[in-house]
Amino acid sequence: MDNPFGTAGTAKYVLLTTFRKDGTPVGTPIWAALDDGKLYVWTVADSWKVKRIRRNPAVTVQACNASGKPQGDEVVEATAHILDEAGGDRTRTLIKKRYSLPGWLVVTASTLRRGRNGTVGIEITAGRPE
Repeated sequence: MDNPFGTAGTAKYVLLTTFRKDGTPVGTPIWAALDDGKLYVWTVADSWKVKRIRRNPAVTVQACNASGKPQGDEVVEATAHILDEAGGDRTRTLIKKRYSLPGWLVVTASTLRRGRNGTVGIEITAGRPE
């Protein structure tokens, strides 16, 4: 399996860092699933990280613990892309598979609460945007 993300590609939690308009980094610990050399993360559709990614797709990823404390020094510059509904469905499937019962419970409960359009999938590719 191709993994350009190093330890972040296989970590249980990934610190996804997005950037505010003024360049201030904002890190969020999040579940991620590696598939075909890309990371897929799932989040609430109207979250601030989604708004920041729509404005600026440049992100960094790094392995972390559940509270967001980085694990190691390897930070990977990457590009994030908000997925359409079909991509969101695929991302939910990848998260459920990667995180087994806890993933299934969280994704299913969120889908029941928010509906399919209440969350989005984000595809992350290694490397800065062009």
